[in-house]
Amino acid sequence: MTRWGFISASASVLLLTGCMVGPKYTKPDTPLAPAFKENSEPQAGDGWKVAQPSDGVLRKKWWETYDDAKLNELENQVESANQTVKIAEANFRQARTAIRFNRVAEAPTIGTSPSIASVRASANQPYLPAGVASDGTGDFTLPLDLSYEIDLWGRIRRSVTAARESAQASAADLATVLLSIHAEVAIDYFEIRSADAQEKLLNDAVSAYQEAVELTQNRFQGGAAPKSDVAQAQTQLDAARVLASDIRIQRAQYEHALAILLGLPPAKFSLPESPLNAHTPTLPDSPVSLPAQLLERRPDIAAAERRMAAANEQIGIAKAAYYPTLNLSAAVGFEGTSLLNWFNWPSRLWAVGPSLSETLFDAGRRRATTEAAQASYDGTVATYRQTALNAFQEVEDNLVVLHVLNTEASQQHEATDAAEETLRLFQNRYIGGVDTYLQVVTSQTTALANERNDIDILRRRLDSSVLLVKALGGGWDVSELPRL
Repeated sequence: MTRWGFISASASVLLLTGCMVGPKYTKPDTPLAPAFKENSEPQAGDGWKVAQPSDGVLRKKWWETYDDAKLNELENQVESANQTVKIAEANFRQARTAIRFNRVAEAPTIGTSPSIASVRASANQPYLPAGVASDGTGDFTLPLDLSYEIDLWGRIRRSVTAARESAQASAADLATVLLSIHAEVAIDYFEIRSADAQEKLLNDAVSAYQEAVELTQNRFQGGAAPKSDVAQAQTQLDAARVLASDIRIQRAQYEHALAILLGLPPAKFSLPESPLNAHTPTLPDSPVSLPAQLLERRPDIAAAERRMAAANEQIGIAKAAYYPTLNLSAAVGFEGTSLLNWFNWPSRLWAVGPSLSETLFDAGRRRATTEAAQASYDGTVATYRQTALNAFQEVEDNLVVLHVLNTEASQQHEATDAAEETLRLFQNRYIGGVDTYLQVVTSQTTALANERNDIDILRRRLDSSVLLVKALGGGWDVSELPRL
């Protein structure tokens, strides 16, 4: 009967360890639309398309779709060189070790504290009876202690689960940082190339305006033009030189920013000039999925969801504090009065037994802890939903930007061609003595402004296409979260 009683008691303990108090985690709903609003009317050249069932998600190295070897070279340096990425990676490793730290509570703790001591009792110590007073003893102890908390209410298991979910959130944070840095590298690169195109355009304008100054001077010296024509031509030339000089500031700043992203001091990084071609954009097609699928492809949304799950575990941990704690303690070892009898069989000692502890009154501490855990969970739910809404907005914003800029680019090309043709006409009329030089100056200003806007629209299209890729998650998927 004693044996069967022990087996029954052991079985009861095992059953109790399967109990878990607190709420079961369920992912809350998120406001969703059946499709993206700005994804209803795609047009050729927008740099995006409606994702078909046969379409895969964006490739992992999405920047390769721009077909730019230099950009690929820079992007491939990010993971090994960027310091922000290294910070995020270190945070992930730290979060991963927290799993092991919490998991050790699932096993007993075993320790030992051997000691050798010579003890003399005070002769004036009150002994009853006084005849047993000792002049001193030797004590040789070698204990082995075991302590184990039986997880009756799931506190330990929830701690391990919360640590695991927090580590997954940290892994998603790392993916978010990588996506952001890769996108920033691409944007800065296109900004530099745009600045190169602007500088080339302005330098060409300076050369053309220099010829115009020489033309007006010759005409003035020949008596065919007034001195004001020379002054107007010189003013136009000087203004173009100022613009050409000023664009170098913008290029230098983006080059410095790109160097920092690659983990280099600006003095050790230089990017060769390579102007954009304003008439041959090579925007990649980005498959745009449904809003519901975006929840699985944005690492920042995944991080918010994992933190929400971890916060749910904290509610269970707080509720477990209301229930008693069962600890199993044991001690075995040897204790003797000298080295001669330290390890004799009669010197053995052992003690084993469970202990149950329960807080009877804490003035509302456990209740406050539970309410705080619930409030924290509610906050993570709101954060998760807001992160999803922000993601939807980012996709919609960049879809409409690409759509409008595609139309705008076509209109700008026509305006630029018209402005250049107008400039040619007025130049010929001026040389023929039909119009004043003021008409030439006006048409030069208009043509240059349209040519610069042509380049700027292409820059904005490239930047928006990068931001759309970033908004879509850059080819990431929740299946990439580590199974810790």
